Amino acid sequence: MKKIIALGGGEIGRPGYPIETTEIDKEIIRLSGKGNPKLLFIPTASSDSESYYEAVKKHFGERLGTNTDVLYLIRERPSQKEIKRKILGSDIIYAGGGDTSKMMRIWRQSEVDKVLNQAYEKGKVLSGISAGAICWFRWGNSDSRRFLNPDSDLTKVTGLGLVNALFCPHYDFETNRKPDLKKMMKKVSGIAIAVDNCCAIEILDEKYRIISSKTSANAYRVYWSRGRFFEEIIKKEKEFKPLAGLLKK
Repeated sequence: MKKIIALGGGEIGRPGYPIETTEIDKEIIRLSGKGNPKLLFIPTASSDSESYYEAVKKHFGERLGTNTDVLYLIRERPSQKEIKRKILGSDIIYAGGGDTSKMMRIWRQSEVDKVLNQAYEKGKVLSGISAGAICWFRWGNSDSRRFLNPDSDLTKVTGLGLVNALFCPHYDFETNRKPDLKKMMKKVSGIAIAVDNCCAIEILDEKYRIISSKTSANAYRVYWSRGRFFEEIIKKEKEFKPLAGLLKK
């Protein structure tokens, strides 16, 4: 079974921040089918932040009982053999937030993208937040340009394409996301999945459902059709529904 859980945003207890996504993170762990799964954190988007990994170890490891490891692609420049060993030897891959464009560029240069595709086919749980959620989709609504210029517009980035849609994180949290996505989708023929903080889309093979760690957090179908703009709440239901129906206008 192919498995993806993509979070729109939320905190895992970094110093000075709350813990917000526990219920979703528990589902990530449950999907592995193991009591003490191996979780591999990939912090490329945050430039291999060591403090980010410390927060992941405390949250996923100490609190939630996973065996955590990290794949540093910038600090350590691992060999292809080591990249494959770490990714394919894990039960869960969790990609962190940050600069999506930088992450995707480094992944392609190091061929991590190809190994992640193999992991997907082998049924590893692919998960992540913000940039680490965008990466599993065909495109993403990203703030990558703002890491160099805070006044830059948001931009469309290309992900791994495992889900044929555009992913927009932080839909309720960052005020510029909604107007920018509305503008961006005028040039995109398909559907955008816009996800609030503390909310995620869970995809198993060709079915999906919306899960959240906060009652008010939602996900939306966003698209243009015949000159009209649509923003539709995706119902949070226990049962999974066909993904094809979600991605069809």
